[in-house]
Amino acid sequence: MSKINDFLTEAGVFFLATVDGDQPKLRPLGAHFEMDGKLLFGVGDFKNVYKQLQANPKTEIVAAKPDGHWLRYTGRAVFETDEKYAKAALEAMPRLKDIYNEQTGHKMMMFHLEDATAVDIPMMGPGESLL
Repeated sequence: MSKINDFLTEAGVFFLATVDGDQPKLRPLGAHFEMDGKLLFGVGDFKNVYKQLQANPKTEIVAAKPDGHWLRYTGRAVFETDEKYAKAALEAMPRLKDIYNEQTGHKMMMFHLEDATAVDIPMMGPGESLL
């Protein structure tokens, strides 16, 4: 997980793919962290991305680094039931507390990928499995 986490950190922004009916959807994200041996991501419970992952948890994350390497991290989104993960995310990224709080009623829903594959792919040549 650390290799994937480091790759995403270096890339800065990554893209999360979901499906809405028969239409693919991509959106840029940047928030991620490692905890309890899991690489965690968060989305708002009020956002379409959350609803899409609930309806079809198959997802893919893609990121690119300035050196030309790109990452394809594919799996099934599993949402965490323990609130310690959302609490840790909000502590690590305090600016999100303006969005996710009791006043707004919005919750940060944390997930990790299971049944996953992760490949670091150079611009030219074969990829290297990170899992």
